Amino acid sequence: MEAYLDNSATTIVDPQVLSELNRIYTQVPGNPSSLYSKGLAAEQELDSARRSLAASLGVESREIYFTSGGTEANNIGLIGAARSYRRQGKHIITTSVEHPSVLGAMESLKEEGFEVTLLPCDREGRIQPQHLLEALREDTILVSTMFVNNESGAIAPIGELASVLAKRDNNLPLWHVDAVQGYGRIELDPKKLGIDLVSLSAHKIHGPKGCGALYLRRGVVLSPVIHGGGQERGLRPGTENVAAIAALGKAAQLALATQKESWERMGRFREQLINCSQKCGGIVNGPKGRDAAAYILNLSFPGVPAEVLVHSLDARGIYLSTGSACSSKQKTPSHVLEAMGLERALYTSAVRVSLSRLTKKEEIEYTCQVLPEVVEELRALYGQKKRSR
Repeated sequence: MEAYLDNSATTIVDPQVLSELNRIYTQVPGNPSSLYSKGLAAEQELDSARRSLAASLGVESREIYFTSGGTEANNIGLIGAARSYRRQGKHIITTSVEHPSVLGAMESLKEEGFEVTLLPCDREGRIQPQHLLEALREDTILVSTMFVNNESGAIAPIGELASVLAKRDNNLPLWHVDAVQGYGRIELDPKKLGIDLVSLSAHKIHGPKGCGALYLRRGVVLSPVIHGGGQERGLRPGTENVAAIAALGKAAQLALATQKESWERMGRFREQLINCSQKCGGIVNGPKGRDAAAYILNLSFPGVPAEVLVHSLDARGIYLSTGSACSSKQKTPSHVLEAMGLERALYTSAVRVSLSRLTKKEEIEYTCQVLPEVVEELRALYGQKKRSR
């Protein structure tokens, strides 16, 4: 028996999405920039996928730009916006618990002379709207907030943040939302909320790796970060990955069709995992109830090193992680858990369990059977090592 519980790192490609990939690879070989029929057929596939994503967000199809993934969408959106509006100000606001692709972009912008304010979070990983209000200045041109945190599962108070930013002058600051971990699982309405830019990724919703998208509100101008042949209206040049983009469109349709049902099902699985982990001394890091994503669960087992637990479960066919896949191989503590103010014993023993709409009941049952056994074995082992020193 196996249980794949690392869906926040990447999801298994849905069989229907895989069929779409195969269809494009075998039947639509053209370059969408070519003028002959096969090129036009490829361009039609891009248009269809663009419409699917636009419909899922309630925006216009011409406001969707395809990228190589969420990281590129974040960089194009953030760096492009900052450079484009630098004459109006050089102050940017983001949070202390953002994805490395956002924080890395911010570090790069600081080298260009921008000033970046990092908003703190509480012990459950939540951002307080009041902190955003207090951080805003006349020269603030850009705010970037994560929709759902990839490590803690904390859902941002999007509605309250929207209220804080509703009083903007001349549409500044722009508001960027990294929705890579939330899109397809929680409803997001950029037009209603006043969000200017949204980053998405295919492989988080059972699509292929290497494909993502950026929603860019009509009227917002970005300075190109990549230069080339002018594809994606000059914002992201380079020959489009037609198969992956078509698959992203299909994955979006499938995710939206089962969104409510999947949320409720994953929520039940999450509660099962919490109950079984607490029986062996597990502690939940992050929010509970409505503030928590139904599909992300961060757990600490004090006395059991996280990396050892991950490898021990791997040997039993259970796959989860110590945190973000982008930084899990680094030896430094999670910046998210540190920002939450967790004690060392908690963040050094923290693992992330993440579900998806394809997670099976049998996987959860198997995990709940094996997890307490492994934790108790390791706790006994490491307790003995500690006593022997």
